[in-house]
Amino acid sequence: MRIAFLSRSLSAGGAERQLGILAGGMARAGHRITIFTFYGHGADDPRLAGVEIITLGKAGRWHVLTFLARLIVAMRRARPDVIHSYLPTANCIAALIRPFVPGAKLVFGVRSSDMQARRYDRLEQFVYWLERRLARWADLLIANSEAARCHLTSRGYPAGKIAVIPNGIDVAEFHPGDSGRAALRAAWGVAADETAIGVVGRFDPMKDHETFLQAFAQLQPADHRLRAVFVGGGSDDLRRHLQARSHALGVGDRIVWAGPRHDMTAVYNAFDLLCLPSAYGEGFPNVIGEAMACEVPCVATDVGDSAAIVGDLGEIVPRRNAPALAAGLRSMLARPADERRRLGKAARRKVVDDYGVARLVDATLGVIETITR
Repeated sequence: MRIAFLSRSLSAGGAERQLGILAGGMARAGHRITIFTFYGHGADDPRLAGVEIITLGKAGRWHVLTFLARLIVAMRRARPDVIHSYLPTANCIAALIRPFVPGAKLVFGVRSSDMQARRYDRLEQFVYWLERRLARWADLLIANSEAARCHLTSRGYPAGKIAVIPNGIDVAEFHPGDSGRAALRAAWGVAADETAIGVVGRFDPMKDHETFLQAFAQLQPADHRLRAVFVGGGSDDLRRHLQARSHALGVGDRIVWAGPRHDMTAVYNAFDLLCLPSAYGEGFPNVIGEAMACEVPCVATDVGDSAAIVGDLGEIVPRRNAPALAAGLRSMLARPADERRRLGKAARRKVVDDYGVARLVDATLGVIETITR
């Protein structure tokens, strides 16, 4: 098949990593894969060997007409059997240009659940509204979680067109290992006898770093050997606010602001446990699957499909509840080291068995074939 993916970019976000994994796997399976991106970031990903990448050079948010014209010309040249878009903006644009690409089937990729659009600017609110209106024109919607399926159907998306395919975790890339752990912890100022709790995610309201800080402050009086490491980019304003809050809560000197990182396997292996404190918006949180593949125990809020992914191999707590999050962290920290290691090994086995890359590629090709026969 000739499959054209459409995405804003191929930068380091979770959805973009999944796109790279999927496109590369499809190319290795013998399909002709092209990725069209608005911007050029991330096109050097080695996973994309054998994938044609066309960057459309969108100049900014309001650079629309020229961008659309370029996209239509490039898509018509590629003559795809399927246009598979990723995330709301790309989904909307794919639906709008599809009439100009004769014979192409349209697949929406939905990577989140229960997004609270009111927390974002008016353009993003409009995009979420428009995606829902245009979804009826898609031949297939692929969600990465049961939570997303439930959210979509509750908002009026066509239920009969939704397929759920969980994310794929590259267990060859994400694996346990001590190599680099000591050096990375030393760079963060985390001592060998301190416990590092990792929080991986961009600074965005949905990630709810605020509740984590409140929970962490409740742990600190009992154990001064705890450190929290925030990994991710995002809003500078929110980061500055959180830094001020950490000092107001008395834990500012126990937080490491590590910024965005690309060596995520080393990052996970430098943690003693991972916490996902998100309040909404998650579908299949990549960071949980990746940490589990590295045998790192997880404490997560009950968002998206987190409870199904973690199962009884970690702690799941209610969202936006600092005392409950503190209790979950406390429970995991109280487990003996050998029990945490056992949980970590079992977590990796679950990821290998249930969330491998081959399963993602085969399942996606399978559902796409149902609309191209």
